[in-house]
Amino acid sequence: QLQLVESGGGLVQPGGSLRLSCAASGFTLDYYAIGWFRQAPGKEREGVSCISSSGGYTNYADSVKGRFTISRDNAKNTVYLQMNNLKPEDTGVYYCNAEYGVSYWGQGTQVTVSS
Repeated sequence: QLQLVESGGGLVQPGGSLRLSCAASGFTLDYYAIGWFRQAPGKEREGVSCISSSGGYTNYADSVKGRFTISRDNAKNTVYLQMNNLKPEDTGVYYCNAEYGVSYWGQGTQVTVSS
């Protein structure tokens, strides 16, 4: 079965950190660009960050620049999103997406930033 599985979410206080993982099973991520998206309650899904298949290109939403870092380890078939200095407005369900002609989505992982 071809799927993406996100993990690493949880409850963290403002200023804290989390590292999300997006692992692929049933296919290799080597040729796929990967994006992280999030959806807060009552809001539309928005792009957070993306990385090219080689890892040579990355991009970030203005709201997370300087705080989030996307990376990939193709040997582990996994993409990561390191999130530092988290803010309450970062709360939401985080999804990863793999895109290479076809598109795969994970089921999401909840991130809650609250004191």
